[in-house]
Amino acid sequence: MTDNRNTILAVILSGLVLIAWQYFYNVPQMEKQRAQQQAQAELQKGTPQPTASATPGSAPQQPGNAAQPATPAANQAQPVVARDAAIAASPRVKIETPRIAGSISLKGGRIDDIALVQFRETVDPKSPPIILYSPSGTAEPYYAEFGWVAATGVTAKLPGAQTVWQQEGSGSLTPTTPVVLKWDNGEGLTFRRTIAVDDHYLFTVKDEVSNVGNAPVTLYPFALISRHGAPQVSGYYILHEGLIGYLDGLQEYAYKKIDETKSVNFKATNGWLGMTDKYWASALLPDTSAQLQARFSSNPVGNVHTYQTDYLLDPVTVAIGGTATANARLFAGAKEAGVVGINFPLAGHGGYNKELGLNHFDLLIDWGWFHFITKPMFIGLDFFFRFFGNFGISILLVTVIVKLLFFPLANKSYASMAKMKSVQPQLQALKERFPDDKVKQQQEMMEIYRKEKINPVAGCLPVVIQIPVFFSLYKVLFVTIEMRHAPFYGWIKDLSAPDPTNLFNLFGLIPFDPTTIPVFGYYLALGIWPIIMGITMWFQMKLNPTPPDPTQQIIFNWMPLIFTFMLAGFPAGLVIYWAWNNLLSVIQQSYIMRRNGVKVELFDNLKATFARKAT
Repeated sequence: MTDNRNTILAVILSGLVLIAWQYFYNVPQMEKQRAQQQAQAELQKGTPQPTASATPGSAPQQPGNAAQPATPAANQAQPVVARDAAIAASPRVKIETPRIAGSISLKGGRIDDIALVQFRETVDPKSPPIILYSPSGTAEPYYAEFGWVAATGVTAKLPGAQTVWQQEGSGSLTPTTPVVLKWDNGEGLTFRRTIAVDDHYLFTVKDEVSNVGNAPVTLYPFALISRHGAPQVSGYYILHEGLIGYLDGLQEYAYKKIDETKSVNFKATNGWLGMTDKYWASALLPDTSAQLQARFSSNPVGNVHTYQTDYLLDPVTVAIGGTATANARLFAGAKEAGVVGINFPLAGHGGYNKELGLNHFDLLIDWGWFHFITKPMFIGLDFFFRFFGNFGISILLVTVIVKLLFFPLANKSYASMAKMKSVQPQLQALKERFPDDKVKQQQEMMEIYRKEKINPVAGCLPVVIQIPVFFSLYKVLFVTIEMRHAPFYGWIKDLSAPDPTNLFNLFGLIPFDPTTIPVFGYYLALGIWPIIMGITMWFQMKLNPTPPDPTQQIIFNWMPLIFTFMLAGFPAGLVIYWAWNNLLSVIQQSYIMRRNGVKVELFDNLKATFARKAT
C-alpha cells in the first residue's frame, strides 16, 4: 500500500488535468464562428403568433411569424448597410445614461441602438464600446419591439415596423426624463408610448391606446426581442449562450438547438425571457402577475436565421371613449451580478431580481450546476474587491480563507503523511525481511499502519479538496463580467484571459507569436505565471522523499512540467490561484511535518536532484 500511495496520488492529479483539459477545451471547442451575415429587407412588425386558441370573436388574427418577410423579395440578400448609416436613415430619440448610449427609432418605435459605454472591446480604454443592439439592415440586427395584435375580426390599423411615431415634446431619454411617442391611426384609435430608463439597464415601456371611434376594439399586448443571424459564441459546454427564460422553470435553448426545434411555446406566470451572451443579455420582464403566452423561435430568412423570444398577454377591450394600458420592461445590458441580483443568503444585494420581485432572474448569469459553490466564491471575491480594488488580491485572500476553512482536514492529512514518512525505515525493513512474500509484507505493513494510526490514502485529500475550489474559481473567472478585463499587477491586464507573455519569444523580445504556428502552436503558450506555478508545484513535489519505484519517480518528475503546459492556456487568475495555493501548501506541510518530528527534506531533495544532474 505504501509503494502505491504516491502512484495513486499521481494518477489522481494526472486524471484531474486530463479531465479538465477535455472538459474545458477539447469537447467544447465547437461553433466558434461568426456568420457573415448579409442584410435582409425590413421584417414584418414581428408580432408573435398566439400559442393557444381563444374564444371566437376575441382570438387574435394570425399576424404571421415574426421572421417572415413582408414581401417575397425580402428573401433575397440585400446590401449590408453600415450601422451609422442605418441609424441616420430614420428619425430618432437619443438615449443618454451613465451606462448606455444609443437611440430609439421613431420608425417602428423600436429600441434598436444600444452601446454599453462602460465596457470596451479590449483592455484598451480607448477601444470602441460594446455594441448590444443594432437596427435592421445592418450586419447584425438585434432589437426589442412592443405593441398590439388585433383580435380576429378587428380591421383597425395598428402601429407596426413601418409606422413613424411622433415624439411629444423634445429632448433625449435619460434616467430623469422619459419620452412619449404618439401615433394616430386616423380611425379613432390613438396610440401613446411612454419609455423610461433607469441609470443601469432597465427600460420601462407603457403602451396606451384610446378609442374615440364608433366600436369597441379588442387587442393583445405583445413584446419581442429579435436577433438576425447566429452571433459568435464562446462554444464552451459550461456556458449557455442563446435563448433563455424562466417559464415554469429555467428554459435554455442554444441557437443550434432552436434551429432544430423551430419553435417552442410556453404558458407561465411570473416569467421572463430573452437572449444571453457570455457577458451581455437582453430580456423581457413582464409584470410578475401577467399570464404569458411565450415563445422561442428560429426561422430562416434568406441564408440566415432570425431568432426571437416573444410573449402575448391576455386581450384587452378598449371601449368607445375608453383607454387600455399595457406595461412592459426590458433589460438590455451587462450581466453585472449586483445589478441582475444574486439569489443567495448574505449576498448583500438583490438587484433587479429582488427589486422587481422577479423569478430567479439571477440565473441570467450561468452559475452552473454547482452554484452553491460558485456563488459563495464570487461573493467572497467581490467582498475583498470592494476593500482592495483588485480582484487578484481578492483571489489571494480567498485562497487563504479556503486554506483556513479546510485546515483541520488538511492538518490530519499532512500529519498522516508525516507519520508515513517516519515509518519508512520500518517498511524498508519489512521488504528486507520478506523479500519474496508480498502477502506477508502487506499484512505487516497494515499492522504498522494500525499501531501508528496512519491512513495510507490521506495524502490524496488535499488534492480532492482543491478540485471544487478550482472549478468554482474557473467558473467565476469565465462567466462573470466583473472579472472581464480585471487587472492584477504588472503585465496581467485581464485575470480572465491567459497570461499574455511567452517564453518562446523571450517574453516579447522577439516580435513573433509562437501560438500562430500550425498544429502545435497552441501548446507554445507559456507565460511567466504558468512557469511560476510549475516551479511551486515542483517544490511541493520535492517536499516528499523520492519514491523508490522508478515509474513513480518519472511521474513525479514530469508532472509539474505537464501541469505547467496544461494550465498555460487557462485564465491568469486561475494560474495565480494555483501557484499561491501550492506555496501555502508547502508552508503548511513543512510546519506540520516539523511539529510531528519529521525532517523537512525539501532542500535535501532539491540538492540531490541537481547533484544527480551534475554527475
